[in-house]
Amino acid sequence: MVADGPHGLRKQDTGGDHLGLGGSVPATCFPPAVGLGSSWDAELVRRVGEALGAETSIEKVSVLLGPGVNIKRSPLCGRNFEYFSEDPVVAGELGAALVQGIQSKGVGTSLKHFAANNQEHDRMRSSSDVDARPLREIYLRAFQRVVEEARPWTVMCSYNRINGCYASEDPWLLTQVLRGEWGFEGLVVSDWGAVNERVAGLAAGLDLEMPSSNGITDAQIVAAVQDGVLDEAVLDAAAGRVLDLVQKARSGAGQVEGPLDVDAHHALAREAAGRSIVLLKNDGDLLPLPKETSVAVIGTFAVEPRYQGAGSSMINPTRLDNALEEIRALSTGTVAYARGFSVAVDVSADEAVALRDEAVGVASAADVAVVFLGLPARLESEGYDRPDLDLPAEQLELLDAVLAANPRTVVVLSNGGVVALPFAEKVPAIVEAWLLGQAGGGATADVLFGDVNPSAKLTETIPLRLEDTPAYLDFPGDFSHVRYGEGLFVGYRWYDARRMSVAFPFGHGLSYTTFVYRDAFAALTADGDVEVTVTVTNTGERSGREVVQVYLSLPGSRVQRPVRELKAFTVVELAPGAARTVALIVRRKDLAYWDIRVDRWVVEGGAYTVDVPSSSRDLRAATSVEVAGDEVVVPLSRTSSLGEALKHPVAGPMIQAMMARMGLADGIASVLPEGVDASKMLDSFPLGRLGMFAALMTGEDAGAGTRTVDEIIAAAGRGGVSD
Repeated sequence: MVADGPHGLRKQDTGGDHLGLGGSVPATCFPPAVGLGSSWDAELVRRVGEALGAETSIEKVSVLLGPGVNIKRSPLCGRNFEYFSEDPVVAGELGAALVQGIQSKGVGTSLKHFAANNQEHDRMRSSSDVDARPLREIYLRAFQRVVEEARPWTVMCSYNRINGCYASEDPWLLTQVLRGEWGFEGLVVSDWGAVNERVAGLAAGLDLEMPSSNGITDAQIVAAVQDGVLDEAVLDAAAGRVLDLVQKARSGAGQVEGPLDVDAHHALAREAAGRSIVLLKNDGDLLPLPKETSVAVIGTFAVEPRYQGAGSSMINPTRLDNALEEIRALSTGTVAYARGFSVAVDVSADEAVALRDEAVGVASAADVAVVFLGLPARLESEGYDRPDLDLPAEQLELLDAVLAANPRTVVVLSNGGVVALPFAEKVPAIVEAWLLGQAGGGATADVLFGDVNPSAKLTETIPLRLEDTPAYLDFPGDFSHVRYGEGLFVGYRWYDARRMSVAFPFGHGLSYTTFVYRDAFAALTADGDVEVTVTVTNTGERSGREVVQVYLSLPGSRVQRPVRELKAFTVVELAPGAARTVALIVRRKDLAYWDIRVDRWVVEGGAYTVDVPSSSRDLRAATSVEVAGDEVVVPLSRTSSLGEALKHPVAGPMIQAMMARMGLADGIASVLPEGVDASKMLDSFPLGRLGMFAALMTGEDAGAGTRTVDEIIAAAGRGGVSD
């Protein structure tokens, strides 16, 4: 049996609906990836994975369908709550940790949704039209890291097409890249209903179709083998991989026996939720609240929590905290409550006013108002995307009224994707509480009163406007095609390159203490990786955890690059006044870009700038490191530029002699204004057109010049140009 995940076990009875619409057995609902990812804590994620694996084993399920490591290309994607980040390093490292944790309990995972599945609109046929560099460097990089480091039992191919070809029948994706380049030895399973043509999919590397076609596509496979259309060896290989999965499941079965320790897993869910809460703003140190403070709790989400997204990942929780009860449990002061707003679709104007007036009354009588705002479940779900970034208007109107009655107001957000924050300048404290799973209410209370010092940081940028977002003009596409026109510049890469203001940057998150960074240093290891060390000191009065981030850039790079890119991160916990020197490893492979000339990863040599900031824009310490580049040999051809050809050890001198004989450089220089550099004009000139151009300038036979160029290319042989 396989069952939905990835933040809990969704086991349906035998013969379930296969769509996740029906009921399921009780299981711990841990924070979805939108929350858990904000912890930046691979060790915590691995422990959550171990708990998920244990519950999967107890229920005798063989494979948990997750995690999802797709990139948050647009904040409008309706399924962003299931994904970790807009950055592939975060998604890859945390995805690998979750897989390792789950599979340590003798059950498998299904890495999804492979690949370039970044929207829900038209998801079963839309083509993600993306260039080679962003496809490799942004959208495949997280998958590659998880496959190579954690070896998931299965990979789930996505619904969409990639550059016109369905992921379920793309041999380049499923065989050449996944198996050939990354060494994946497991089984490829389709997303539910993702198979377009079963025989073509099998030939491409798709082993298992889900759900069953009740024999229809089996008959197509048999016929294809009998007719000679499909090589029987291809079928044998796929069947063998299915049998390998069966054997893995049998070998791991029963590793964890029940009953489930519900209390222990709920406690872990609360710990994980507390580590997932991002303190966006805290003017005047309004938080944490003294426990004797009189508090007005406002907002229906405080009583009826939004703790997970809608769709196939919906978990039936073993229990469910709500924030109001948990705040009252920790408080020694007065805690009043007002509903504030309704999440119903049709709310009369009179009802909205009555709810708002009640909230104003309790807010004005309290020391502090804590207002729970967020997105109703209907506004974000698997299967469709959000129309905008806005919170419902009635919630914003409520907040304005509460602020007028009590400026000491804290906003707590419940949302699976980032929302616009037009009140950011007016509200003194903002808590991004995401969707936190079944223990989120208790975790929120822990953070509000300081029992937990917040340490989470944003793994996606919060923009000021939808119009500012990278994919704004290319989302969700037209006529089943979506052009990834922003290229490499996804998330913070886009905002930094354009020097755009944002509401809160990638990597941002406050604490109830403060940290100072100093003495950054970078050096190469024996393996060619970059080791970065930095000393972090807790300069406040509380113990706290800091997410240390490392970004690299290469000034003067010959290829287009973001201003800086995250390459490593870790979490350090420090007592008040304590300091620790933290070491992080930037893998050499993560410095590489995808060179479209030779279709492979290339590390460009040079002096890299190493930044160690508290967020992508809060730069704290910096250093540099010299990295040797990879040799790139580009075959010489007629389309090679003159500048490239002149670098070739064989062709270069021959071309210089040809140009000197023709007087080409002198001829051009003689007709140009003084100071104009003829060599720069010729640098990008195609080598194959040199003979014709020389004929125009010198009067020589164009054919002779062209033949000379061909002879030079032949003489250069296969050595190519060392770049």
